[in-house]
Amino acid sequence: MKQRKAEFEEQKRIYESATLRFHGVDGFDVYNVSIPFIRNGKRYLFGRVERRQEWARSWVRLFEETGPDEWTTVENSMIYTLEDPYIAEIGDELVLGGTHVQYDRGSYSTFFGYFFRGTDLHDLYYFTTGPDKMKDIRLVPLADGRIGVFSRPRNSELRGKYGSESMIGFTVINSLDELTADVIANAPYIQGIFGEGEWGGVNQAYLLDSGKIGIIGHICYRDQDEHGGEQRVYMNMAFVFDPATRKSADLHLIGSRSCYPPGPAKKPYLTDCVFASGIVMRPDGKADLYSGIGDCQTGRITIDYPFAGHGALWTGAR
Repeated sequence: MKQRKAEFEEQKRIYESATLRFHGVDGFDVYNVSIPFIRNGKRYLFGRVERRQEWARSWVRLFEETGPDEWTTVENSMIYTLEDPYIAEIGDELVLGGTHVQYDRGSYSTFFGYFFRGTDLHDLYYFTTGPDKMKDIRLVPLADGRIGVFSRPRNSELRGKYGSESMIGFTVINSLDELTADVIANAPYIQGIFGEGEWGGVNQAYLLDSGKIGIIGHICYRDQDEHGGEQRVYMNMAFVFDPATRKSADLHLIGSRSCYPPGPAKKPYLTDCVFASGIVMRPDGKADLYSGIGDCQTGRITIDYPFAGHGALWTGAR
């Protein structure tokens, strides 16, 4: 993967690169945001809000677009004790997911994926919890009305069996009422995505008009900096998954830290870290890719459509 990263950075085509500005949260960083989405004619995103010097003490807040690459907190909106928010639009409902870190007598204990749903952006209801110690659970609406569910277990047992530190699973449910920790934990694995010592997961999933699912995700490995210190390299990647055959294809890098403007990192070992949110299509046919940077900023780059040759994003009509 290190060689693939070097080859990508030599050949990359980035048409725009910007760091997002956030207002109304002075003294806090905003990173690992959801993709932007539209509700009642306005453009919003959810962002992880955290002080630079703190860890696992995050809140998720709602922001409204107030200018080019500029976002402002929505006053009196709900604040969630979550990390790394993401959204899915299922029918007329909005689903908000994120990681909830639990403490026991002031010390870190474990974490779970929490899910909220509703038709009113300002009044979402908590409705289910994912498996213990599982992040990056993602949903995607399917053309037949069912819902695809991607899991992402990560543990030493997987490394011993598959070589990679994490796997991605996929299953299908009929409705949000069927989304449970057991269903997510038992999602059959998709083989062949990560290599030896690698890990990653799905960040946003898109139904394509071909019936396949386009994935924006992250892929990671460990490296060393020039002083021999540990580096955790996180990159933006894309691939296509066919739910009928359960085969993945065309995994490729679409962004790395060098694609975004220079900036700080929360910790030295995160200086080469970007954590994808997802893409938003542009009128010119290119895509804006949003991503967390160094666990303390949010960036946007404009790239070529990452699922070319596999279908366009599903709009609900053929």
